Amino acid sequence: MMEQIATTPFGGGRMSARLFMRQRAAAERQEKLRAGHGGNDNGRADKWQLMRAVTEARGVLGIGDRTIGVLEALVSFANERELDGTAPIIVFPSNRELSLRARGMAPATIRRHLAALVEAGLIFRRDSANGKRFCRRDEKGAMEDAFGFDLAPLALKAGEIFQAAETARAEDRAQRALRSEVTLHQRDIAKIIATALEEGRAGDWLGLAARLADLVAGLGRRAASDVLAVRRDGLRRLRADVENAYLSSLSDEEMSGSESQSEQHIQNSNTDQYIEPYSRENDTAKAAPEQKMAISLDRLMRLCPQIADYARNGVKSWTDLVAAADLVRSMLGISPDAWRKAKAAMGDAAAAVVIAALLERGEAIRSPGGYLRDLTDKAERSAFSIYPMVQALERGQGRA
Repeated sequence: MMEQIATTPFGGGRMSARLFMRQRAAAERQEKLRAGHGGNDNGRADKWQLMRAVTEARGVLGIGDRTIGVLEALVSFANERELDGTAPIIVFPSNRELSLRARGMAPATIRRHLAALVEAGLIFRRDSANGKRFCRRDEKGAMEDAFGFDLAPLALKAGEIFQAAETARAEDRAQRALRSEVTLHQRDIAKIIATALEEGRAGDWLGLAARLADLVAGLGRRAASDVLAVRRDGLRRLRADVENAYLSSLSDEEMSGSESQSEQHIQNSNTDQYIEPYSRENDTAKAAPEQKMAISLDRLMRLCPQIADYARNGVKSWTDLVAAADLVRSMLGISPDAWRKAKAAMGDAAAAVVIAALLERGEAIRSPGGYLRDLTDKAERSAFSIYPMVQALERGQGRA
């Protein structure tokens, strides 16, 4: 049993008041735990459950993914599944073995992350006189002295870490719920505005659409909760304005629910028509071979079914697709100017196919607006084709 362990770092490593107080507090707590005065938190934890909690609580602990990777490598050298913080838990891997278990991380990088773990109070250094990591055992094989890294602080923090992980999970659930609410408000508002425009309702629908575009602009997938909450509140107010404006535009007959005055829309039900991406060279029959590749509406909807959620009565014609794409582009943060230029360069239907594909690929495209502008530039140079995009979607479905 180790009676005396090192407390100061080897060589040029500096001792600080903060580190000294941490070591003192850990030693006092270990004494209380051994005496049975630790309370509900016994300073013990399953090492892999604890590592999962560390990952979830990394924001609170102030460490990154690679630092956690080094800590996981250190923990893997502990012999027991349970980490018992009532006594020092010294691991003494060689630099080579530590690098291998840290997925080949360079020694200099490992040293930086070890320093971060010490700074976060998750490990202590227990350096030998010459800085080497090793242990000495007695004739019975019991450990007398060990020098390396002490994992006891990690075990002693187990209760705090598990609580922080639970808080992080609760915050993540709240953020997902908030993001879902924002998305639903966006969709409902966009559909009501689209319906009003399609039906020719009286009202400032373009102004309301502009307000919607402002509220959803720049809402990336990593938007903070406070930003989402502000946008959510704005969308709630806009939704109330949009719904009131739509209700105000209804006639007495419509308000009474009479179907006799409903406007009948004639839609093109030919879903097998084909679209050819726009090319300036098409007019002279000199388009590149890929520009002549065609796609049916049926095939497109099989590859990109999500866009149908934004069409009033489903996508039964290319006109329906373009109308739905006009709504979706605002949700993707694509400006009216970028959308107008894309339609001018590619043609309305081809531009709508691009929007449908962007919606389907979701978070895989970080900047839909920038992506569309890039394709628009290619279309203006007669170098654009929707066929590779269609192939990519088909390959994705095949993998799924």
